[in-house]
Amino acid sequence: MTDPLPEPPLAEWPLFGLADDVRPALRQARNAGQACVLATLIAVEGGGPRPEGTQMVFAPGIVSGYFSGGCVEGDVAGHAWACLADGEPRTLVYGEGSPWPDIRLLCGARIEIVLERVPAEDLALSELLAAEDERRPVTWVSDGWARVCAAEVSPWAEATVLRRYEPRPRLVIVGGDPTALAIAELGVRSGFETTLVRPKGPVTPPPVAGVAYRRDEPAEALAVVGLDPWTAVAVATHDLDTDREVLRAALPSDAGYVGLLGARRRLEGRLEELRAEGMPEAAIARLHAPIGLDIGGKAPFEVAVSVIGELVALRYAPEGSRDNGSTSTTDPASAAGA
Repeated sequence: MTDPLPEPPLAEWPLFGLADDVRPALRQARNAGQACVLATLIAVEGGGPRPEGTQMVFAPGIVSGYFSGGCVEGDVAGHAWACLADGEPRTLVYGEGSPWPDIRLLCGARIEIVLERVPAEDLALSELLAAEDERRPVTWVSDGWARVCAAEVSPWAEATVLRRYEPRPRLVIVGGDPTALAIAELGVRSGFETTLVRPKGPVTPPPVAGVAYRRDEPAEALAVVGLDPWTAVAVATHDLDTDREVLRAALPSDAGYVGLLGARRRLEGRLEELRAEGMPEAAIARLHAPIGLDIGGKAPFEVAVSVIGELVALRYAPEGSRDNGSTSTTDPASAAGA
């Protein structure tokens, strides 16, 4: 096997570490017909900065993810290029017991990382990316040489990598004012597949990179986007009729989160309208209103921070165990999606 050309050092400003989901990088390598190295954090002792299951991807011209934010990434990259050249999986240890005592984790943690070379035509990779397209959860199991990706997988004795992939979180914002735009922009930056719905809105899409745009009526737009347990709906229209239409469609759906922007003093009257229309109490109880965490701010990006903060808190909340300051009508953990 011919050794590849030496890869340049990692960028001084690690923008590659802003990506938490490595599937786009895996897809980029696959589409280019390139093998890549998938690095997976399999063990953390002593409170490391990233949890088990965190991953990075390395391929010619591609780096995505991060493990520590220190000097570890540069060393992992060197081993990744060697793994890409010879195909040999590697297990790297940093911290206590590491063969590289000069590479220190400032937090005092010990971490283990497995590197595996994944060819572009790998069947497990194809299934992982197909599941992402079809919004199916799957599990990746690997021993560094052989790997399987499926809805249900039984790890074998030699397997060291076990990584569950959920569908990418989606966020649908209904509205068109500065607050709705701020929620959309922060949603994209936070990794949500984001759609802004503004019924009868301008033909020109919003000037927010990465945001999909729909001008149709809310019920039709939500039906086209599709509401599954990994989809959140943020209602921010300031129009009572539009709000009701959105809630009629979203609350009885499989959406993992439905939030409503508006004053608390008017909330009970709006809920009574839904009850009068026959909306089940169980559906109404799913509503997060007023939307977002109660952080006190009312400026557009302050509201956006509260909304995205609540969505992230719900994603990681153990059921029944978190009090995250939500102003929702229900216990946040009880509505924490799939």
